[in-house]
Amino acid sequence: MAAVPRTTDGDGTPVPRRLLAAATRLFADRGYDRTSVQEIVEAAGVTKGALYHYFGSKDDLLHEVYARVLRVQQERLDSFANAEAPVEERLRGAAADVVVTTIDNLDDASIFFRSMHHLSPEKNKQVRAERRRYHERFRALIEEGQEAGVFSKETPADLVVDYHFGSVHHLSTWYRPDGPLTQREVADHLADLLLRALRP
Repeated sequence: MAAVPRTTDGDGTPVPRRLLAAATRLFADRGYDRTSVQEIVEAAGVTKGALYHYFGSKDDLLHEVYARVLRVQQERLDSFANAEAPVEERLRGAAADVVVTTIDNLDDASIFFRSMHHLSPEKNKQVRAERRRYHERFRALIEEGQEAGVFSKETPADLVVDYHFGSVHHLSTWYRPDGPLTQREVADHLADLLLRALRP
């Protein structure tokens, strides 16, 4: 019978998390296509068997780098959308939060947007569906405010969503932790720009 891979390493860190951390570091430093499976398992201090047990392929690792961030963002967006608060307050909170969580995971975001084309067609389709669900929930908040007369209907909600997320996806190209703006200041500025665009 084949040995079952350990679930944790010597210091108690779960092996999947250890593999993801190593992959993220290497993908960020060297690029997805220039990083081998052997380099990932050596950096994580595990065997190839462990990687294939938890992820199946390097492609699966790339998908999970992005999916784990998107899962967090989806949960947080759902909590903003479902809150008992005026729609303007809920939208502003969600708009700022996606900026903060993207900056908190800047390596993951930049790796993914640089390397998404390396995903298999099936994985690519899955990621697009996950992102679409997130954007649709965000758009629904805008449409709720438009129907209530709180937001202007002059600009279509889809265009407003693209405007905000274009800024979010661009963060990895210019934001630096040691720069003049904190992540909270960037989040507040971008959320305010979004709400100004929607004001009647």
